[in-house]
Amino acid sequence: MSLKRVVVTGLGALTPIGNTADAFWDGLVQGQSGAALITKFDTTHFKTKFACEVKGFDPLQFFDKKEARKMDDYSQYALVVADEAIRDAGLLSDTLNTNRVGVIWASGIGGMHSFQEEVATYANGGRMPRFNPFFITKMIANMAAGLISIRYGFRGVNFAPVSACASATHALIDAFNYIRLGKADVVVAGGSEAVVTEVAVGGFSSMKALSERNDDPARASRPFDRDRDGFVLGEGAGALILEEYEHAKARGAKIYAELVGTGATADAYHMTATHPEGLGATLAMHEALSEANLKPEAVDYLNVHATSTPIGDRSEAEAIQNVFSENPTHLHISATKSMTGHLLGAAGAIEAVAGVLAIQHNTVPPTINLENRDETISPNLNLTPNVAVEKTVNVVMSNTFGFGGHNAIVVFSRV
Repeated sequence: MSLKRVVVTGLGALTPIGNTADAFWDGLVQGQSGAALITKFDTTHFKTKFACEVKGFDPLQFFDKKEARKMDDYSQYALVVADEAIRDAGLLSDTLNTNRVGVIWASGIGGMHSFQEEVATYANGGRMPRFNPFFITKMIANMAAGLISIRYGFRGVNFAPVSACASATHALIDAFNYIRLGKADVVVAGGSEAVVTEVAVGGFSSMKALSERNDDPARASRPFDRDRDGFVLGEGAGALILEEYEHAKARGAKIYAELVGTGATADAYHMTATHPEGLGATLAMHEALSEANLKPEAVDYLNVHATSTPIGDRSEAEAIQNVFSENPTHLHISATKSMTGHLLGAAGAIEAVAGVLAIQHNTVPPTINLENRDETISPNLNLTPNVAVEKTVNVVMSNTFGFGGHNAIVVFSRV
């Protein structure tokens, strides 16, 4: 059996720097920071007082009040970006065989806000021992995938991969495999996260994972900079419509790019720290290039995981040097988390959207806030500091890594 080709025919995004895919891209190219003081709760007693929140999002523009109350924010975000991508792809057609359309939707955590709210109410004796009847369905991480399928009647494969900050990329990898094996014609794939909450900020802060640059939030996420002090928590969602190539051609769909290679490995090293020599990341990048039948020098742009942590950025740079040592100047590298913050389980989705749009626009977004480059990172790596670069972009790689040592890589190519 020959494997099918898989292409991208629709995009959607809801991010701290833009509430549609087009607005997100504009924010990236302009080098816009999404970081600001947190508005969702009182940060008086928190060491970190800022995050990359979604701005200007009103669920009542998309859902009636009764429907919105049944969903956690992460599910609301998922439905909004899935709808954008589905409409972009032109999938709302009576001729579409919905039995062969799937949804693989990721979240690293799921409905943390709903969980926090219900437990706090119980602990404070507010309605002891009663709970909201939608508590469980708002909280569980698979519900967004289910809600998308219910809304559109998509009866194909449907589930939610969870691998921390690699979750959304694993969703893309799974969708890719279902389509190329002939088990689906179309898959709505992506991820969403809504964890700008007391519990998440407090938890990550206690791990010393978050930046504490409270006096200058916009410059706090600074991958590869020697003064970086942790990541900036973000929220939002990204969606890609992955489709079998001949199916897309037959219905006259717009094709953004082709997904040509994937890699998924484990560091087998530590609960939270990446391997210091980047061994798992190196293996995953080699695996993705091998599946794509490409050599490292074919890659024009690498969207890195780089979260702005002292250890993580350095180990990823080691892995990149391992893989691309023959091609350091041609390869443009950028860390878009410098602008969006870290969307955890949704990071891979919005970064894949960024990579696909880089191919469309022949432009590499910048790594902002890169003012004093870390001297321990190879000077051969072109980190695209502070300003977007116009160049021909035919092949893009996107890296994501998650707590637990999960590594997930995807490679997109111009068709």
